[in-house]
Amino acid sequence: MTAVTGKVTFMGNPLTLIGNEAKVGDRFPAGIVLSGNDLKPFNLSDAAGVKVVTTVPSLDTPVCDTQVRKFNEKAAGLAAKVFAVSADLPFAQARWCGAAGIKNVMTLSDHAQMALADALGVHVKELRLLARTVFVVDSAGKIVYREIVPEITSEPNYEAALAAVASAA
Repeated sequence: MTAVTGKVTFMGNPLTLIGNEAKVGDRFPAGIVLSGNDLKPFNLSDAAGVKVVTTVPSLDTPVCDTQVRKFNEKAAGLAAKVFAVSADLPFAQARWCGAAGIKNVMTLSDHAQMALADALGVHVKELRLLARTVFVVDSAGKIVYREIVPEITSEPNYEAALAAVASAA
């Protein structure tokens, strides 16, 4: 497992990402079990077709809230399944989804082992949270788009991610 400092910042302060950096062209990590809002295990590998996997530090923060809401709006017309992964507890994710009216994005929790965060190289060591990212995975399981947002308090490039979905579909 590697550690890279300075690839992401929080309010200008450098943070350390740990894990195995996943890049465009790599296979998306298989066999990683996350928790659904109902506490049932969920493996992203079991979801067929094109996927958007966006990771956020915490749904209870304004930028994360905006990010998942925007993907929720766009997901209705996408030829892809959209997943938002955070280290929030499943109970908090369920509460947030209900309050936000999220219907087109499935939220998943990596809180137990940070396995997906480590497999993608987006585990923020200092905060034990996931960095803000967007991965687009084609139907063969290959990463065709990756964005690691350099400043955690900034939003991702939605247009670029959606263009990658259109190309992968």
